[in-house]
Amino acid sequence: MKNSAFRSDPPGNRVTAHALNVGDRINTVGFEKEALSAIPLAVRAGKDGIAILLRYGAVVFAGMSAEEEAAFLERLSTRIGGRLTPPEEETATFELAGMGEDQVAAGGPIQVRDFSLERLLIISDALAKSVVLAHDEREVAKVFEIIEPFVRELASSGKTQRSRRGILKLIGDALLVQHNVSGRVAIAEKPDALWDRPDLERLYARLEDEYELKQRVDALNRKLAVVAETANTLADIIDTRRSLRLEIIVVLLIAFEIVIAFYQIYAARGGH
Repeated sequence: MKNSAFRSDPPGNRVTAHALNVGDRINTVGFEKEALSAIPLAVRAGKDGIAILLRYGAVVFAGMSAEEEAAFLERLSTRIGGRLTPPEEETATFELAGMGEDQVAAGGPIQVRDFSLERLLIISDALAKSVVLAHDEREVAKVFEIIEPFVRELASSGKTQRSRRGILKLIGDALLVQHNVSGRVAIAEKPDALWDRPDLERLYARLEDEYELKQRVDALNRKLAVVAETANTLADIIDTRRSLRLEIIVVLLIAFEIVIAFYQIYAARGGH
C-alpha cells in the first residue's frame, strides 16, 4: 500500500482507532527516539500498530489488538498524571476509499484516500478531543447534580439550611471542576498536521461536524459559566451570613453597653 503509516497493509483495508482519556496529563518525555511525529507524539506499538499520545491525557491506538493496547498502557502507567478509572473511550473505523475524496459518513466508517500518518493524526486529534470532552461533560454533570438540590431549596424557601462548611464544600466542588475543565485541551485549535497538509482541512472540518466538537465546547462553556455564577452566589450567601452575624454581635454589644450604663446610673442614685 502506498503512502501508509503502517508497516503492513491492514486486513480488508480497514483500521480501527481506539481513543482513551486515561488521565489529566501524559508525560511524553523519552519517546522522542521512537517518534513518527513530534506533535502530537506518534510511535509504533504492538505488531503493526501506532499509538498517538496527547499531553492533555488522551491516547489513541490504531491497528492494535486489545492485548497490545493493554501492554502499551502498562508501559505508560508511570507517565500518567491524575489517572482516570475507568477511562473515557471511543472507537472509530476508517477504511481505504481509493481515489475518492475523504468522507465522514454519519455513524459509518471514515473513508480516507490513504493511510498516511497525517490523516491518522487528524482522525486521532478529533477522537482524542471527543473523549476528553465526554469526560469533562460527565464531570460538569456531577457538579450540577450536587448544586441542583441547593438551588431548589433556595428557590422554594429563599434560604438554605446548609452550614457554612457545606456551602464551602459546594464552592470547592464547583471551582475544582471549573479549574480542571477550563483550558485543559484547546478544542478550537486545529491539529498541527494541517500546517503541513492544508489539503486535509476538509477532512478535519467533517470530523468536527461528526463529533460536534464546537457545539459541545459551547455547551460546556455555558455550563461552566453557570457553575462559576453559582460559586459566586454561594460565596455571597456566606458573606451575607457573616455580615448578619457581625450586625447581631454589634447590636448585642450596644445593648450590653446600654444596660451597663443604666445600671451604673441606678447604682449611683442608690448610693446617694
